[in-house]
Parts: sequence; structure tokens; C-alpha cells
Amino acid sequence: MAMGKFLTLKHSSGEMRAMLTERLSLRSWRWPLMFALGVFLSMAIGLCGQQSSKQQWKPLPFAIVRYNDDAPKSWNVYRSDRKGIYLVRLWKRYLLIDTDSQNAFEIDPAKVKVEGENAELAAADIPEEPIQTAEWKTRNAGPVLRHKFRFGQTGNFMELQIPVLPNGKPAY
Repeated sequence: MAMGKFLTLKHSSGEMRAMLTERLSLRSWRWPLMFALGVFLSMAIGLCGQQSSKQQWKPLPFAIVRYNDDAPKSWNVYRSDRKGIYLVRLWKRYLLIDTDSQNAFEIDPAKVKVEGENAELAAADIPEEPIQTAEWKTRNAGPVLRHKFRFGQTGNFMELQIPVLPNGKPAY
């Protein structure tokens, strides 16, 4: 290849200067636009992340709650997408029960939003420290999985009966 082929210019120096100036002006607005677009997208992702941190809890039909071997007057059990984690409404109190780690967390009732049958709770509203529980007992009693524990060392008992299928898997 001949080097002269690449070095020959078809445009005069004035035309070349005008073309370079035009290209530079076109490129100069790209970076601020790309930066603004990046900021906008990161804000949108942040907002979506905040909205998705709210967890939907669905009612668990046929679940039973017993408090000191008696049925409370007002209660409800909600299930999450993860197995073994339940949101229990006991009178005006909400408890998050994690049966796998055998922990119970007291939830501020103002943080739980009940819409129709479902409840909504943000992950940030779950306290770091569980309430003190003792004497956890989990028993597979045929059609139900029974979780019984005591609040504190000498407090009241709570029993949560979760329906299961004949193969032992949760019925929901």
C-alpha cells in the first residue's frame, strides 16, 4: 500500500477545521446527557428498590393460633414467600415468627398495612433483636405442623398450627 493514499486530503484546511468543530460540538453535549441519564436511571432503580422492599403477606387459611392453651378472641396468620416465616396478628399485636431459627420479633402495628385480606410489611421495619423466647417445640402432628414456644422464661405460651399436606410439605 502506498502511504500517499492515506495522507492526501480531499478537503481544504478551512473545511477540515469546520468539520472538526462541528464534530466536537456534537460530542460535547453527549457527556452531560449521558450523565443526566445515568443519574435518572439510578434514582429510578433506587425508588423501585424501596418499593420492592415491602413484602406482601397472604392469609394462611386453616392455620390455628392458641395462646395459653386457649383460642384468642382476635387473631390472623399471614404467610410470606419463604417457608417457615409467619406474620401473626394477636389482638392488636403483630409478631413475626421465624420457625427455622426459632425467633419471634415484635412488630409495630403502625408499620403493618392491611389491605383487604393481605398485609404489607417493609423489611426495614423488622427489628434487629428478637424478643426472648424459650421452650421451642416443633412437632409434625399429621395434618398440621405445631410450633409451640414460651415468651420469656416464665411467660405465656403460644402455639402456631400450620396445615401441611400428607407428604409433610406446607399446604400453601
